Amino acid sequence: MRLDVDLAHASRLVNHGPTVLVGSAHGGRRNLMAAAWSMPVEFTPPRIAVVIDKATFTRELVEASGAFSVSLPCPALADLTWTVGSVSGRDPAEDKFGRYAIDAFAGPVLGLPWIAGCVAWLECRVIPEPHAQRAYDTFFGEVLVAQADARVFDAGRWTMTADNAALHTIHHLGAGRFVPAGPMLQANRLGPRGPAR
Repeated sequence: MRLDVDLAHASRLVNHGPTVLVGSAHGGRRNLMAAAWSMPVEFTPPRIAVVIDKATFTRELVEASGAFSVSLPCPALADLTWTVGSVSGRDPAEDKFGRYAIDAFAGPVLGLPWIAGCVAWLECRVIPEPHAQRAYDTFFGEVLVAQADARVFDAGRWTMTADNAALHTIHHLGAGRFVPAGPMLQANRLGPRGPAR
């Protein structure tokens, strides 16, 4: 059900603040971590920001490779999301992919891990911003390719309804608690007010 997302719409995949899974790989090692802080920062070319703590193995791999992937989990992956965000993958004997039987496949441009069962995926090349990385643990990435599940994202827009609730993104509230996005609310543009009386 994956469809290519026009890069002009790639920022919409993360503009609603979902928890994301950040994938990384370098030198024959790979890792996955959860991040609650991600956001779009530019439309053209599409760029996003994600916070990757300096103590994580993911950070080490991202700095070495100059790239990262982002997968957006849905409610069925809440346990996995909480787990990979709570344990380190630094010990080779504790590879998260093997230990937790994570079903992953290679992204189409950089070959970084994308997580099966998610509803959107991005591969990003790091845009070096040394001060932001050191001071705020914030990494900027140019989105090279984006895909999404057509059942919940199509024509450049999310569609989160009761019919596809199992595919809504999740948002971390702290202490392993998540809330799914949706249902969607359609706003209407207000008309201009008449002159004051």
